[in-house]
Amino acid sequence: MSNSSRPARRHQGEVIALADSPAIAGLCFRRLAGPTDYASIARLREACALEDSSDEMPTEADIANSLENPVDMDPSRDLILGEVDEAIVAMHSSTLRFVDGAWVANLRGFVHPSWRRRGLGRALFRFGERHARAVVPPCAGDQPGAWQAIATSLEQGAHALYRRAGYSPFRYAFTMTRDLSNPIPPFELPPSLEMRPARPEHFRVIWEAEREASQDAWGYSPWPEENYQRFLGFPHYDPALWRVAWDGDQVAGMVLSFVNAEENTALRRSRGYTEDIAVRRPWRRKGVASALLAHSLRALQALGLKEAALGVDAESPGRALRLYEKLGFRTVIEWTFYRRLWPSE
Repeated sequence: MSNSSRPARRHQGEVIALADSPAIAGLCFRRLAGPTDYASIARLREACALEDSSDEMPTEADIANSLENPVDMDPSRDLILGEVDEAIVAMHSSTLRFVDGAWVANLRGFVHPSWRRRGLGRALFRFGERHARAVVPPCAGDQPGAWQAIATSLEQGAHALYRRAGYSPFRYAFTMTRDLSNPIPPFELPPSLEMRPARPEHFRVIWEAEREASQDAWGYSPWPEENYQRFLGFPHYDPALWRVAWDGDQVAGMVLSFVNAEENTALRRSRGYTEDIAVRRPWRRKGVASALLAHSLRALQALGLKEAALGVDAESPGRALRLYEKLGFRTVIEWTFYRRLWPSE
């Protein structure tokens, strides 16, 4: 059949040849075509979340926000999709940042449960490794670097893939939940601070305060303007649920809670998130985080939700894990971070 007589492809993403591509009829790999791919990517992520009992289930709006406000990546270059007969069955993305004198490439892939154990994940992962090193600026190519990957305790295939590739666990994080039917401790802010409703004119200063507070977090690199645009575009934020502590005109700390209604429906649960927990240095060790979390839990409870959830680095500074346990949170999912250093050229 000549090219002129072939049916037009529904998507226009550039097709890519992968050296390790498995022999699957109708399979091709291509780059992102644009917004026409968002819904298909969201369906792939939902299928993976349901299979893996994972909390990683971004909606179509989440996909749009992250790809249209990219941080540490170029979606047209760093996102690869696997299709079988024009249906997206796999994807892989990589981000690249310079942290503490070294390049860090974070690799993350997903394969639809119906297409696993056929070599798709392995082929995409190997491509991601090669690609990450190839996009390092030429003038910085002699600087050290590492690949990183992550898997939950339930993603056994991913653990096996990383270990076979020579990666080693080096850090852990947890998803924690709290039963909102249990009593909430009566923690209150120090008298010098007050909570005020979050209004649009406050959003920039709230974000700037979180950026400053996050500098102590593991793996921090400076937040570019794209972070703020992604913050504004996050589809699940409800400023009415935010609890922000002010000291005069200064933001002391915050908890920016939200509810992902689509995720709750798909996963058949009733959950709100207490995330973006941040306290600036001058106000730490004064009970600010405890008080803001307690108020945030009560706000979610008032909505009739059954549980609250958050994510935490196991080695987070400021004894965050201990604080969350004191407030009744318990670990439900463990995340393992894997790392492999770039070999010398």
